[in-house]
Amino acid sequence: MAGRAETRQDDRWRTAGERIQTLLDACEHGWAAGGGSARDRAEQVVREVVELYGEALARVVALSDDAQLARLAGDDLVASLMLVHGVHPHDVRRRVSDALDRVRPYLGSHGGDVELLEVTDTGTARLRFAGSCKSCPSSAVTLELTVEDAVRAAAPEVTAIEVVAAETTAATVIPVDSLLTRVHDHSPTRWHPVPDLADLAPGEVGGFEVGGTAVLACRAGDELYAYRDHCPGCDGSMAGAALHRAMGSRSPVLRCPRCHAHYDVVHAGAGLDGAPAHLEPLPLLMRDGVLSLALQQAPTGLSA
Repeated sequence: MAGRAETRQDDRWRTAGERIQTLLDACEHGWAAGGGSARDRAEQVVREVVELYGEALARVVALSDDAQLARLAGDDLVASLMLVHGVHPHDVRRRVSDALDRVRPYLGSHGGDVELLEVTDTGTARLRFAGSCKSCPSSAVTLELTVEDAVRAAAPEVTAIEVVAAETTAATVIPVDSLLTRVHDHSPTRWHPVPDLADLAPGEVGGFEVGGTAVLACRAGDELYAYRDHCPGCDGSMAGAALHRAMGSRSPVLRCPRCHAHYDVVHAGAGLDGAPAHLEPLPLLMRDGVLSLALQQAPTGLSA
């Protein structure tokens, strides 16, 4: 019985091309007249094509060994298609965990970390944040944006995020759509592709305009960092700043060429030399294979 069922399924996909062509011909001859029948045929064409490619993708997954599956799952575009067709090789916990691993170096650069505790049967991801740069509110925002984006991309079936503070056992359930309500209500966030930033060489600092905002970016070792081009020390631009090491600091620092204030590049742009001010860090991540930067837009009717 199983063999006959498999044969019937194979026959269905072998004839899919004929069915699609028949539907396309029907659409071509009936489209001018409009009406529901033409629209129904067009929708059926789309369903047939999606099912055909979904079946092909399922077979690719079935025929792949562990190493090949890892490469497929590591490709953003392929992984998203596997999610759509329900053939992703990893369960939701593994996908969320892997996504957090990918952004963990970025979290660490802002003095923070995140631990996945569990993903419940109801779709709630329980996370514990630790060590965030508590003196830097804008850094906390970048951590939230980064984690939200990673979870959304890796596991669209996650419906809520439960954040557990490291120093307490109390938990707060936060729906995914309102995870950043405080930020979104006042400053909608938009991700901008910035592939040019990836061309920065180690130790190089560059100025860019992204979405009408002046951005200062640099590469320290293998890591890229981005900040708004604004020195809180002199309220001016950081244009011309260089990356170097200040006395008493292990991390690379940026020195304002005007007021000579120093900022820790690796740790969220924290001010050095006793300065309480800090640069404003901007989230910089790979999204769908493209280096992208998040900017909070000024609310409608307000100046930036």
